[in-house]
Amino acid sequence: METYQNYIDGQWVAPASGQSIETENPYSQKVWAKIARSGPEDVDRAVEAAHRAFSEGPWSKLSASARGKLLWKMGDQLEANADRLALAETNDNGRTLSDMRGIVLYLADYFRYFAGLADKVEGAVPPIEKADYFNYTRHEPYGVVAAITPWNSPLLLVVWKLAPGLAAGNTFVLKPHEVASVGTLELAALFTAAGFPAGVVNVVTGTGAEVGEPLVTHPKVRKIAFTGGDLAGRAIYQTAARDFKPVTLELGGKSPNIVFDDANLDNAAKGTVLGMFNTSGQACIACSRVLVQDSIYDAFIEKLIAHTSAARMGDPTDPATEMGPMGCRAHFDKVMSYLDIARDEGARVLLGGEASRRPGLEGGYFIEPTILGDVQNSMRIAREEIFGPIMAVIRFKDEEDAVRIANDSSFGLGAGVWTENMRRAIRVAHRLEAGSVYVNSYRVVSYMSPFGGYKNSGLGRENGVEAIREYLQTKSVWFSLNETAPPPFGKPYG
Repeated sequence: METYQNYIDGQWVAPASGQSIETENPYSQKVWAKIARSGPEDVDRAVEAAHRAFSEGPWSKLSASARGKLLWKMGDQLEANADRLALAETNDNGRTLSDMRGIVLYLADYFRYFAGLADKVEGAVPPIEKADYFNYTRHEPYGVVAAITPWNSPLLLVVWKLAPGLAAGNTFVLKPHEVASVGTLELAALFTAAGFPAGVVNVVTGTGAEVGEPLVTHPKVRKIAFTGGDLAGRAIYQTAARDFKPVTLELGGKSPNIVFDDANLDNAAKGTVLGMFNTSGQACIACSRVLVQDSIYDAFIEKLIAHTSAARMGDPTDPATEMGPMGCRAHFDKVMSYLDIARDEGARVLLGGEASRRPGLEGGYFIEPTILGDVQNSMRIAREEIFGPIMAVIRFKDEEDAVRIANDSSFGLGAGVWTENMRRAIRVAHRLEAGSVYVNSYRVVSYMSPFGGYKNSGLGRENGVEAIREYLQTKSVWFSLNETAPPPFGKPYG
């Protein structure tokens, strides 16, 4: 069994408590690793290390170009260690190994993209109206950033924060979810291998109450970046507001996927399955609400059931497996409870609706991919983020009805539009209240394009040029060109 300590100041450090948390493999249901159970003392040690690295260490003296070179080397490290990192993720959260390996290899390009951006952050010389002054602006890092990530895609979501934040010159203390911390710990050690100075990236593991709250409230943490549920995000936002700390919040979703009557139904069905069941529904951007026009409802449902029924469930390390288990026992129980809620609300189970009884999967954390019909948008299963393989299918009459239903949600992370009418596609895409809109596709991301939500789905953006701006603050510098100082009680503002 693997045992991991915290990673602080470039070294493995035992937690002050001397205690550990067992990490269970959701497929085998066996403990495969132990991580440190940390507390405020460990948080303080990590933040102090990050603060020293930012204010005193060699990191503070590196040029932006030098930071970029280190980030490029980090991309090489991810490629060289892709198999090991992917297996750690799969053991932790049950995502398929083939999916995880592809993600890790793609994340190498995230570091390279932001490596190139590191020395492209430019200030400005405003053409101010005051002839006797010279003014310029510069963009500076915040300092220590606390990055808190969930269990479903730890490496993906932490790199979305690290790559732009490090390119901007910040240092980090990472707090991964206690259910899935190993991949993040392994990643942190690679920063040392890539040549990053000690203390630039630190990891402290443990629960939200014992690690997360002390990290968010620490006086030397200057910025919070969080991905997770909207309830936890709200609590972090409120806590950070006490000290006016800026936050980036990528929260939940209940994303609508709209299928119009002129869509290519086979493509739409395949795209919908990919957008929902490829991750067993454990993705914030999952298209968990599928809006189907009345005239094609039955035909589309038939195709949707056919493609979904073919999903291969099993050992996540098997290349043939397409759907893995729920990430942990507690989450399995939560998702199963929504099946009872769906039946109580009057939804009709069109497919699935139970824990998997497939050979070899009985009693595990597997839930059959589930399609629910006769769903009204007012039902809990259409309004609350379930984060599991439960799809709610809702009928709509026309374009106006589709947009109304789609926007009738407290969330606004993603949305899909399936139509062969490009005028309609553009018209609807512009009206949908969502941070990402996919036309005749779903669940696509790029390090070059911003990602984030409207409404309760979060604040700020990750990826693209906008991401590096989330980790910078602007300073205005003024020079007087006067040979003599102005009168002490002269005209205000020059």
